[in-house]
Formats: sequence, structure tokens, C-alpha cells
Amino acid sequence: MVTEADMANWKEADFRPYLDTVLEAFGPGRLMYGSDWPVCLLAAQYAQQKAIVDHFIAGLPADDQLRIMGNNAAAFYNIS
Repeated sequence: MVTEADMANWKEADFRPYLDTVLEAFGPGRLMYGSDWPVCLLAAQYAQQKAIVDHFIAGLPADDQLRIMGNNAAAFYNIS
């Protein structure tokens, strides 16, 4: 998402409304983290863009965090 924002002046808070919307619409059981690497590097370091999601999901139960950050993808792609 960082490349869709003002690439030179974005703030983490800019993404909150979009993250709230996708979480509400799809729930933690259907979301998958994706970095858009290497394209995201045009607007942020990898750690910066990942921190946006890490901070957003920090208040969710641990199981939901694990789903979003990898377990949903592993289940969908049938990998362990």
C-alpha cells in the first residue's frame, strides 16, 4: 500500500482506514499478508511497510495474527 500513498510523505496512520475496512469485510480468516516486495521499496524499507501491518494486528488474538501473517496462505496453497 505504501506505493499507492504519497510515496514521499506517507504516515502509518494513513493506512488505518483501509486496513480497518479489509479486516471488517473479510475477517482474519481470509486475510493474507503481502509485502509487494520489491515494489514497496520505492516508498519504504521492507521493515517500515511490515511494521504497518504488525502494529495494526497487534491488538488481535495471537491466532488471528498467525492466520494473517502466514497460516491462511499456507492453508490456501496447501503448504506447511
